[in-house]
Amino acid sequence: MTNYTVRVELHYADNDDYEALHEKMGGMGFRRTISIDGVKWELPSAEYSIVSDLTPKEILTKAQEAANKVQPKPEPSILVTGSPIPRVFSGLERAKK
Repeated sequence: MTNYTVRVELHYADNDDYEALHEKMGGMGFRRTISIDGVKWELPSAEYSIVSDLTPKEILTKAQEAANKVQPKPEPSILVTGSPIPRVFSGLERAKK
């Protein structure tokens, strides 16, 4: 399994667009939190996490599908990074849920 972090930028978007994006990404299995040592942490705005056996390209395709349902034009900017090792971070806020 690979830990993927996905960043999605919708161009000329407002808060409603990003709320719709969060809903669509969540429906595709992406989360807005990460869990480290049993503690959940909030990711920065418009970043998502998913743990999967899919390839980076397949994760990108899933993210594109979700983002394009919200705003297909101009094409959303999406970056996918994956790591088989645990993540490290600084400055994240503890998740409220």
